[in-house]
Amino acid sequence: MKTMNELGALVAFVERSFRLVRRYLAWEVVFLFYNIINTLTIGLIGYTAEPEARGETVLFLVIGALCWGFMAVLFEEVANTITWERWEGTIEYTFMAPIRRITHLFGTCLFAILYGLVRTIAVLIAVAFFFDLPLQQANLLGALAAVAAAGPAFMGLGLIAAVLPLLSPERGTQATHIIQGVILLVSGIYYPVSVLPDWLQPLSLVSPGTYALEAARAALLKGAGVPELLPDLLLLLGLGAILIPLGLWIFSVAERYAMRTGKLKRSG
Repeated sequence: MKTMNELGALVAFVERSFRLVRRYLAWEVVFLFYNIINTLTIGLIGYTAEPEARGETVLFLVIGALCWGFMAVLFEEVANTITWERWEGTIEYTFMAPIRRITHLFGTCLFAILYGLVRTIAVLIAVAFFFDLPLQQANLLGALAAVAAAGPAFMGLGLIAAVLPLLSPERGTQATHIIQGVILLVSGIYYPVSVLPDWLQPLSLVSPGTYALEAARAALLKGAGVPELLPDLLLLLGLGAILIPLGLWIFSVAERYAMRTGKLKRSG
């Protein structure tokens, strides 16, 4: 019975998040439009390459934009779960509800996956109409496997970042963008990590985005299959296996501190 209650609560958190999307639908349309324009703009940069390399360059950039769009949604939705609770004035009720915190957070993670897929598919459709992408040798299954394997790692990072809005109602949300910005910088989203300064390249080795992009590009540009991508996929799954428990532990410690110091009652 307890397990069924937790499952019901998990589904309820997913449903509540989609209802919030519907409530702020106008904003969601604006954000989606911006994502589409941003992806198209980045893809158009590829047209500055030599004609013989233009198609591959455009695809290289578009892959980066699409993968980053999906991974950023995972990160942002999980990292901002506390911010949404504060905005809606439900943070105290949610934290007092007789459910496990892991149910609350996993419900947020499941919503982030579904919402991210919807957003990414919408952007992909727009890109497909705009560009004639060279996908003759692309391995779509390998690319999907790369993005799926990166999901848990980015959710773990989101859980860690969610501590910031929990501890700092005034500046916590803005601080999560610092983490996101560092990941964007070092992961080779729009360029190979080899162009980074030598002192910055070690950070790319600990970013799940680096391995997700390498695997996705190998699949779509070179036709690499899942067996060939296995080292990167296993590394991504290993990072997820570390980051999710670490994120849950850090969040639980921060939650106890916030309750003890009265930070949950503050809305700004």
